[in-house]
Amino acid sequence: MSRTLELLDRLIAFPTVSHTSNLDLIDWAHGLLRDAGFAVTPIPSADGSKAGLHARIGPEGPGGICLSGHTDVVPTDGQHWTRDPFTLTGTDTHVFGRGTTDMKGFLASTLALAERAGNQPLNAPLSLVLSYDEEVGCVGIQHMLPALAPLLGQPRLVVVGEPTSMQVATGHKGKAAFDVTCHGQAGHSALAPAFVNAIHVAADFVQRIRALQDRVACAAKDDAYSIPYSTLHVGQIRGGRALNIVPDQVTLAMEARHLAETPLQDIKTEIQAIADQVSIGYPDVPPLTVEQITAYPGLETDAAGDAVCLAQALAGSAKTTKVPFGTEAGFFAELGLDTVVVGPGDMSTDGHKPDEGLRKTELSACDAMMDRVLQALC
Repeated sequence: MSRTLELLDRLIAFPTVSHTSNLDLIDWAHGLLRDAGFAVTPIPSADGSKAGLHARIGPEGPGGICLSGHTDVVPTDGQHWTRDPFTLTGTDTHVFGRGTTDMKGFLASTLALAERAGNQPLNAPLSLVLSYDEEVGCVGIQHMLPALAPLLGQPRLVVVGEPTSMQVATGHKGKAAFDVTCHGQAGHSALAPAFVNAIHVAADFVQRIRALQDRVACAAKDDAYSIPYSTLHVGQIRGGRALNIVPDQVTLAMEARHLAETPLQDIKTEIQAIADQVSIGYPDVPPLTVEQITAYPGLETDAAGDAVCLAQALAGSAKTTKVPFGTEAGFFAELGLDTVVVGPGDMSTDGHKPDEGLRKTELSACDAMMDRVLQALC
């Protein structure tokens, strides 16, 4: 595991918070993979401030394995860290640093595998995907897809390395984020009843969304999740200029996290219908508008299929699970590729938290999985 730890030390030192550039990390990884014998294709963002990449080694054709991970991490602002988040530190049992669990531990293990693969005669291709801006709604992978899809080919299995405690995750919910704008009439608060208060309009909308949540909770269910149904959540309300002015505009930020079997369009239709119903009650102001900001698909891979059997053999675990958080895996699945989520770490105990850490035993288990990947390809 020493080489993996060396690579993890280097990865943690790149402060690739989503609002900053990741180009230094990508340039470094590009050089490492090129030196290992990979054909590397950088995929820059539209403005050139960030990039992902695809790397491939081995013979042409189907039947290979693709390993995928994102390079960005969440911010440390406002968190109380007892150590430098961008310097890898450790104890006998753990390593610490922003991204150790989510998900540079997996990336380090993958790059260590890449170096080993460069010295082996492969019978099937090994490919790697590094993305950006996953932490802000899986935005980067969506921008990469037009260039990435032709490069992927038809691997036998895609492994997205988000933290699952090295269990094979076959599913997660999809997500969409929306801004809902509610209008009112500005006026002096002493005459408030004479005007339409945009906050009141927003409150009516939220009340109806809560009723929709009750209906959704009684519809499709999947007991593999701790919350077994699709969910609706209003997380922010922005509006009002001063206490003595009736607010003329309010924006609600909300999300829908839906079971993979529940089409996002069905939920969007319900949300729009509620906006239209609320608008009818306020004919003197513009109607509510619903704007989709981001979205990513859910994942539902056949747990009894050959791809999952292969993933279980590679991970060294017969267990399967479904994770409550979203990943980029659904985008690969939408391309018709058998995809699972497997990686070291526990999102509930370490993900996005101060003093983020990773058990060395989990990193070692990930390295063992990479050894099995190499054996399978040879």
